[in-house]
Amino acid sequence: MPSPHPGVILYRYDASPFSVKIDNVLLMKNIPHSTVKVANVLPRPEITEMLGLTYRLIPVLAIGNDIYCDTSLIVAALERRFPTSKGFGTIFPPKKHGGSPDTGLLKAFTRHYADTVLFNWATILLPWNRFPEPFLKDRRMIAPNLNVEVMMNSQGKAMNALSAHLALINEQLQDGREWLFDTELASLADIGIHFTYDWLRGFPNTRYLFDEGKFPHAMRWLNRLSKFIQTTKKDFPAPIALAGPDAANMIANSPHEPYDVVGFDTAEATRVNVSKGQMIDVVPDESGHQFATTGKLVAFNQEEIVIETKGVISGAIFRCHFPRVGFTPSSKKMQKHRL
Repeated sequence: MPSPHPGVILYRYDASPFSVKIDNVLLMKNIPHSTVKVANVLPRPEITEMLGLTYRLIPVLAIGNDIYCDTSLIVAALERRFPTSKGFGTIFPPKKHGGSPDTGLLKAFTRHYADTVLFNWATILLPWNRFPEPFLKDRRMIAPNLNVEVMMNSQGKAMNALSAHLALINEQLQDGREWLFDTELASLADIGIHFTYDWLRGFPNTRYLFDEGKFPHAMRWLNRLSKFIQTTKKDFPAPIALAGPDAANMIANSPHEPYDVVGFDTAEATRVNVSKGQMIDVVPDESGHQFATTGKLVAFNQEEIVIETKGVISGAIFRCHFPRVGFTPSSKKMQKHRL
């Protein structure tokens, strides 16, 4: 098994389906790693205080001193930094009958369909009427209009939508292909769709959704990937559990990727009124300035934004990476001007 350098550390919690998605990517790429267990609600001092990162979603992944936010960028970073040429697996395998993988399409399909459309319908089927108030209060930070009664009354509609989407998956597989994009092995698209439907299979109210009579191809595909993941896991070393302070210390004392790898696209940065070396906020489009992360802009290209943050406790410098899609860089000057 290849030994990655620098170390990989995943911040996660067990009930997070997106954490499971990245678990599966690490497994399929054969990347040993460590984990830090965090709470399913704020505060998460292991991230905010120790890394100076106020981004609130989980998982977060560190490769050396580079910290990646949002699973779309985590996946891209893992594929780039742990390539097949160094003995690692891939989530962008070639097509079964020849040809290069559709990497851009796979990324877009997963980000804009699997991670949003499908997953948003799936969350409605959670037992919202049984969650404690602290959990609901935390989730209302992201979704202020969250209403338990509305969510519970929408579950029939959500089941109907998820059934219709499962029919589309079944249609895609009806020609006998093993994987969604007819690749040699399971791709990012398979992982992206699988993690939502596999999560749903654990819900007590979804039994009738998974109808082998209606969706024979989709069910065989779902079971095939689940079996592959479980079989592969048997030969994969268990992640090493780390405490937050130990992980932060390891990340702080690890090398970061040279800034010129990401580079700085001045034209792209100028379009959004930011410049190299400037203090900026990186704002999640979904939750706004409440969960913006502040830091010095050090790299910027068509895929990612990189800022330097400082740990509140240690004062150490960390390099935090955000995807361009779904996040907006905002200069302090522009914020003052808007006010």
